[in-house]
Amino acid sequence: MRISARADYAVRASAELAARDDETPIAAEEIARHQGIPHRFLEGILSDLRRGGIVASQRGSRGGHRLAREAAAITLADVIRAVDGPLVYVRDERPSDLEFEGVAAPLLHVWVALRANVRAVLESVTLDDLARGDLPEGIRALTDADDAWSQD
Repeated sequence: MRISARADYAVRASAELAARDDETPIAAEEIARHQGIPHRFLEGILSDLRRGGIVASQRGSRGGHRLAREAAAITLADVIRAVDGPLVYVRDERPSDLEFEGVAAPLLHVWVALRANVRAVLESVTLDDLARGDLPEGIRALTDADDAWSQD
Protein backbone atom coordinates (compact mmCIF):
# COMPACT_ATOMS: atom_id res chain seq x y z
CA MET A 1 0.00 0.00 0.00
CA ARG A 2 1.18 3.49 -0.76
CA ILE A 3 0.10 6.65 1.05
CA SER A 4 0.07 9.57 -1.39
CA ALA A 5 1.78 12.87 -0.62
CA ARG A 6 -1.68 14.42 -0.82
CA ALA A 7 -3.00 12.10 1.92
CA ASP A 8 0.10 12.60 4.09
CA TYR A 9 -0.16 16.38 3.80
CA ALA A 10 -3.91 16.29 4.47
CA VAL A 11 -3.44 14.31 7.68
CA ARG A 12 -0.59 16.57 8.83
CA ALA A 13 -2.56 19.75 8.08
CA SER A 14 -5.63 18.36 9.86
CA ALA A 15 -3.52 17.37 12.87
CA GLU A 16 -2.13 20.92 12.96
CA LEU A 17 -5.70 22.23 13.14
CA ALA A 18 -6.57 19.68 15.83
CA ALA A 19 -3.61 20.73 17.96
CA ARG A 20 -5.02 24.23 18.43
CA ASP A 21 -6.75 24.70 21.77
CA ASP A 22 -9.24 27.24 20.49
CA GLU A 23 -11.35 27.44 17.35
CA THR A 24 -9.55 30.48 15.95
CA PRO A 25 -9.11 29.94 12.21
CA ILE A 26 -5.53 29.35 11.05
CA ALA A 27 -4.18 30.73 7.78
CA ALA A 28 -3.09 28.19 5.19
CA GLU A 29 0.32 29.87 5.09
CA GLU A 30 0.82 29.15 8.79
CA ILE A 31 -0.22 25.50 8.43
CA ALA A 32 2.11 25.13 5.45
CA ARG A 33 5.02 26.68 7.36
CA HIS A 34 4.52 24.57 10.49
CA GLN A 35 4.23 21.30 8.55
CA GLY A 36 6.65 21.96 5.69
CA ILE A 37 3.93 21.61 3.06
CA PRO A 38 4.09 23.55 -0.22
CA HIS A 39 1.50 26.33 0.19
CA ARG A 40 -0.06 26.06 -3.29
CA PHE A 41 -0.45 22.29 -2.89
CA LEU A 42 -1.99 22.77 0.54
CA GLU A 43 -4.63 25.15 -0.81
CA GLY A 44 -6.03 22.39 -3.05
CA ILE A 45 -5.92 19.89 -0.20
CA LEU A 46 -7.79 22.27 2.11
CA SER A 47 -10.46 22.70 -0.57
CA ASP A 48 -10.92 18.92 -0.73
CA LEU A 49 -11.05 18.73 3.07
CA ARG A 50 -13.68 21.47 3.10
CA ARG A 51 -15.80 19.62 0.53
CA GLY A 52 -15.34 16.42 2.58
CA GLY A 53 -16.68 18.07 5.74
CA ILE A 54 -13.36 17.87 7.60
CA VAL A 55 -12.38 21.56 7.50
CA ALA A 56 -14.38 24.78 7.64
CA SER A 57 -13.07 28.01 6.17
CA GLN A 58 -13.65 31.61 7.10
CA ARG A 59 -12.85 34.56 4.85
CA GLY A 60 -11.64 37.98 5.89
CA SER A 61 -8.85 39.50 7.94
CA ARG A 62 -9.47 37.00 10.73
CA GLY A 63 -10.09 34.20 8.30
CA GLY A 64 -8.46 30.86 7.91
CA HIS A 65 -9.25 27.21 8.47
CA ARG A 66 -10.44 25.16 11.43
CA LEU A 67 -11.86 21.68 11.87
CA ALA A 68 -15.53 21.41 10.94
CA ARG A 69 -16.23 19.13 13.91
CA GLU A 70 -14.51 17.82 17.02
CA ALA A 71 -11.05 16.31 16.46
CA ALA A 72 -12.11 13.19 18.39
CA ALA A 73 -14.84 12.60 15.79
CA ILE A 74 -12.51 12.70 12.76
CA THR A 75 -10.46 9.62 11.92
CA LEU A 76 -7.43 9.42 9.69
CA ALA A 77 -9.59 7.34 7.34
CA ASP A 78 -12.03 10.28 7.05
CA VAL A 79 -9.22 12.65 6.11
CA ILE A 80 -7.65 10.31 3.56
CA ARG A 81 -10.98 9.52 1.94
CA ALA A 82 -11.69 13.25 1.60
CA VAL A 83 -8.57 13.80 -0.51
CA ASP A 84 -7.90 10.42 -2.15
CA GLY A 85 -11.21 8.54 -2.15
CA PRO A 86 -11.52 4.90 -1.03
CA LEU A 87 -8.63 3.57 1.04
CA VAL A 88 -7.73 0.51 -1.03
CA TYR A 89 -8.00 0.08 -4.77
CA VAL A 90 -6.88 -2.75 -7.01
CA ARG A 91 -6.37 -1.60 -10.59
CA ASP A 92 -8.45 1.50 -9.80
CA GLU A 93 -11.40 -0.58 -8.58
CA ARG A 94 -12.70 -1.37 -5.13
CA PRO A 95 -11.76 -4.93 -4.12
CA SER A 96 -15.41 -5.82 -3.55
CA ASP A 97 -16.18 -4.98 -7.20
CA LEU A 98 -13.60 -7.42 -8.59
CA GLU A 99 -13.93 -11.00 -9.74
CA PHE A 100 -11.14 -13.51 -10.23
CA GLU A 101 -11.31 -16.96 -11.76
CA GLY A 102 -9.41 -20.20 -11.40
CA VAL A 103 -6.40 -20.30 -9.12
CA ALA A 104 -6.58 -16.52 -8.64
CA ALA A 105 -10.12 -16.66 -7.17
CA PRO A 106 -8.90 -16.67 -3.53
CA LEU A 107 -6.94 -13.48 -4.22
CA LEU A 108 -10.17 -11.51 -3.92
CA HIS A 109 -10.29 -12.48 -0.24
CA VAL A 110 -6.72 -11.26 0.22
CA TRP A 111 -7.53 -7.83 -1.26
CA VAL A 112 -10.71 -7.52 0.83
CA ALA A 113 -8.77 -8.55 3.97
CA LEU A 114 -6.14 -5.94 3.17
CA ARG A 115 -8.83 -3.28 2.88
CA ALA A 116 -10.38 -4.41 6.18
CA ASN A 117 -7.03 -4.15 7.97
CA VAL A 118 -6.21 -0.75 6.50
CA ARG A 119 -9.64 0.44 7.64
CA ALA A 120 -9.11 -1.04 11.11
CA VAL A 121 -5.92 0.97 11.58
CA LEU A 122 -6.98 4.26 9.98
CA GLU A 123 -10.45 4.26 11.54
CA SER A 124 -9.04 3.66 15.03
CA VAL A 125 -6.88 6.79 15.10
CA THR A 126 -8.48 10.24 15.42
CA LEU A 127 -7.05 13.68 14.89
CA ASP A 128 -7.41 14.17 18.64
CA ASP A 129 -5.15 11.14 19.21
CA LEU A 130 -2.49 12.72 16.99
CA ALA A 131 -2.83 16.16 18.56
CA ARG A 132 -2.44 14.69 22.06
CA GLY A 133 0.39 12.37 20.97
CA ASP A 134 -1.48 9.43 22.47
CA LEU A 135 -2.14 6.69 19.92
CA PRO A 136 -4.53 3.83 20.70
CA GLU A 137 -2.95 0.81 22.38
CA GLY A 138 -3.65 -1.40 19.35
CA ILE A 139 -1.62 0.90 17.11
CA ARG A 140 1.25 1.06 19.58
CA ALA A 141 1.22 -2.74 19.83
CA LEU A 142 1.52 -3.07 16.05
CA THR A 143 4.54 -0.77 15.99
CA ASP A 144 6.16 -2.62 18.90
CA ALA A 145 6.38 -5.86 16.88
CA ASP A 146 9.97 -6.88 16.13
CA ASP A 147 9.54 -6.67 12.35
CA ALA A 148 7.32 -3.57 12.22
CA TRP A 149 10.12 -1.18 11.27
CA SER A 150 11.96 -3.42 8.79
CA GLN A 151 11.88 -2.49 5.12
CA ASP A 152 11.15 -5.98 3.81
